[in-house]
Amino acid sequence: MQPEKQSNSPAGKFLQSVSEAALVPFLAILTAVIIGGVIILVVGGNPFAAYMGLLQGAFGNAKAWSETAVWATPYIFAGLAVALAFKGGLFNIGAEGQLAVGAVVSSLIGYALPGWLGFDLPAIVHLPLTVILGMLMGGFWASIVGALKAYTGGHEVINTIMMNYIALNTTSYLLNGVMKDKSPTNVIARTPLIEESARFPVIFEGLRIHWGFVLALLTAVFIWWLLNKTTLGFEIRTVGLNPDAAKYAGVNVKRTIILTMLLSGMLAGLAGAIEVTGLNYRHELGFSIGYGFDAIAIALLGKSHPLGVVLASFLFAAMRNGATRMQFITQLPVDLISVLQALILLFVAADAIVRYIYRIKSKGERVTLTRGWGG
Repeated sequence: MQPEKQSNSPAGKFLQSVSEAALVPFLAILTAVIIGGVIILVVGGNPFAAYMGLLQGAFGNAKAWSETAVWATPYIFAGLAVALAFKGGLFNIGAEGQLAVGAVVSSLIGYALPGWLGFDLPAIVHLPLTVILGMLMGGFWASIVGALKAYTGGHEVINTIMMNYIALNTTSYLLNGVMKDKSPTNVIARTPLIEESARFPVIFEGLRIHWGFVLALLTAVFIWWLLNKTTLGFEIRTVGLNPDAAKYAGVNVKRTIILTMLLSGMLAGLAGAIEVTGLNYRHELGFSIGYGFDAIAIALLGKSHPLGVVLASFLFAAMRNGATRMQFITQLPVDLISVLQALILLFVAADAIVRYIYRIKSKGERVTLTRGWGG
């Protein structure tokens, strides 16, 4: 009996590569779920009831699906931002700040631009302007770090953390000052509502899922195409794997680093812009806390692949959305979801543990998260 031959067809190779790439993240999630179940038992809960409540809350009906998609939308954009930087050998911890400045600019254009111009804008003009300018602001914010990395060797991890502080504190100042909603009933730091012409319509009447979710899925497809089918994508991946070899091959490494951070920041800024135009219709202080940092876990879980990022975003969105139902059914603290997320991140980041437990050989390209100072 002859051994089974490996498929040489493009579809067969694609399916095999996807299955191999997904194996360790799947086992990491499974291991985290098992350990999470043990923790639930220890605190006196029923793991089966808890996980069933989680699934019901996330996918139990049309409204649950809609809310999960709403949660997943900013996760997809922010996860793609971090994943793209990973592909270029850069660690963008600044997605939180880039998202915030993108949201600030989008909200400003959304509520103030018609007043500045003196006439109303049609949605076909106002909405794209609101989204694009927010996206560009996020890109500009990240490109500062890219330029510092390229020309001074300043480490992007340190610089993006510092830029986060600047972005978040500047946002707080604006939302408590010149951009604050002056309505007599408003006592919190938030902008006025954006105009109707700057809002994404919902996809289904009565549900909150909006066309920004579709844009997020299309953006994931675009990023896959950019990384795998274009010269720029090849340069980003080459610089990420070995900048010295890329320079020897004729790639402009400094330009590529700046462009990588620019594109990464644009994706994070787009996350903030879509939250303003598709969901909240204003920017409110603290609405996005955690998105940028969760995006790091999502990019790691998705192995920096756009499809993996989409699936990981749905996982995190499902846990966020289903947590309330789980708490209602089991009376367990909702903080257990954060514990579960931390366990998943632990096993994905330390995948050697998973490979050792399940006796899996290491193969394939490893993502370069970051390089040393001046690298």
